Amino acid sequence: MEEKIFNIDNTEYISQIFGNFDANIKKLEKTYDVKIVNRGCEVKITGNTENVQKTEKVISSLILLLEKGENITQQNLNYLVDVCNEGQDTIAKAKEVTNSDCICITTSGKPVKPKTVGQKKYIDSIKDNTIVFGIGPAGTGKTYLAVAMAVKAFKAQEINRIILTRPAVEAGESLGFLPGDLQTKVDPYLRPLYDALFEMLGEESFQKHLEKGTIEVAPLAYMRGRSLNDSFIILDEAQNTTREQMKMFLTRLGFNSKAVVTGDITQIDLPSTKKSGLIEATRILKGVEDIDIIKFSEKDVVRSKIVQDIIKAYDKYNDKKRKFNEIKK
Repeated sequence: MEEKIFNIDNTEYISQIFGNFDANIKKLEKTYDVKIVNRGCEVKITGNTENVQKTEKVISSLILLLEKGENITQQNLNYLVDVCNEGQDTIAKAKEVTNSDCICITTSGKPVKPKTVGQKKYIDSIKDNTIVFGIGPAGTGKTYLAVAMAVKAFKAQEINRIILTRPAVEAGESLGFLPGDLQTKVDPYLRPLYDALFEMLGEESFQKHLEKGTIEVAPLAYMRGRSLNDSFIILDEAQNTTREQMKMFLTRLGFNSKAVVTGDITQIDLPSTKKSGLIEATRILKGVEDIDIIKFSEKDVVRSKIVQDIIKAYDKYNDKKRKFNEIKK
């Protein structure tokens, strides 16, 4: 048995590290089979040597986050535990994330910044490239961070217009079968994009820019035949584009414009006879200068841990299914 003692003078740090009803510490005790006790400014870890060392690394990284002004959440705790379990340097990963610049501030005063190393690579890639593909599971911040980068560029007058678009594909339905005018028809498809813009600009400002045409939210079909100059364009849910739609979208890009294409290739709603344009595009464009492809994993999920567990379970199931099919062949 080994024992490690931390002296933490800031009682607020201790409170955040332990979490509500000691939830964070219970998570660490269960994960690493250790005992963690707090007396005053002293935190003591007891267990076998390897597990005590892992727990020490995670707690040291949590202290670093607090020193950098970050709050301890279940998400960043789970992230650091995953990083530690993979044998990576938790301190280095925590430093990399905390050194990230704030992208923008929401109307409620909340800073928007990357929360994982994968998200930081995504943001850096958007800064450095004209076209970026962000591919990964739900909850990794693909769309939200892309909208934040678009708002930042718009406010800095680096571009004149934000264009957000999605293919109108949902469970086999099409816009023509929905009641109402065009705006009513497309709203359900574009709601996640509206929500992100409302949060960063405020509803009144968003509506004003929408009326002026400096912000445009429209289904992908309405991009055909246009040249998009001085714009930041986001194509969301791109796994549901056809080959033809994806090529059409990518060739709309004009001078002084950026495009971010996001999607989750495990959630394709296209008919079985149609191939995903997102999958094909990432194969064709891999290695092309000024185009980058960022792939997120379950570690980058910033929703509740249950979402990470669901993604892992599906990945495990699909791996077994793939191996079984290979054996049958």
